[in-house]
Amino acid sequence: MKVLRIFMIIGVGFLLSGQSSVDGDLDSVFGKDTLIISADEHACYFFDIYVASSREQQMRGLMHVRSLPEFTGMIFVYRQPGLRSMWMKNTYIPLDMLFIRGDGTVSSVAKDTVPLTLDSVSAVEAVNFVLELNAGVTEKLGIGTESRIVFTNLE
Repeated sequence: MKVLRIFMIIGVGFLLSGQSSVDGDLDSVFGKDTLIISADEHACYFFDIYVASSREQQMRGLMHVRSLPEFTGMIFVYRQPGLRSMWMKNTYIPLDMLFIRGDGTVSSVAKDTVPLTLDSVSAVEAVNFVLELNAGVTEKLGIGTESRIVFTNLE
């Protein structure tokens, strides 16, 4: 718990440093939140996230966005677990997609998805959340199936 508090202090300082600007009008369409990814027992990372919880928001996603700060992403929230599938229609930036169970554990990761395709990127099992981050972030930070997502307000 002590380690988590230290990372929280560091993370809050980072979040206040102005790293959260993105292209487009995402602020007018989506709610915002912060989540923590516990990559392993020694590393936690804070992300500013846009929340896509309605069907309309989920259909829009990160379409037409041309850049995203490293510690910013979008989470798709589903009330019931299901076999989720995403695509990259009108999405200009490559993404890493984390498929997340209801308890916050990462089920699978699709790395470096191809922009502007209609190819489906699917979960390997029923999940409640899909988190989209810039391509390469999961590799750089060691985020994978051993990682856990800690929500600040979504639970």
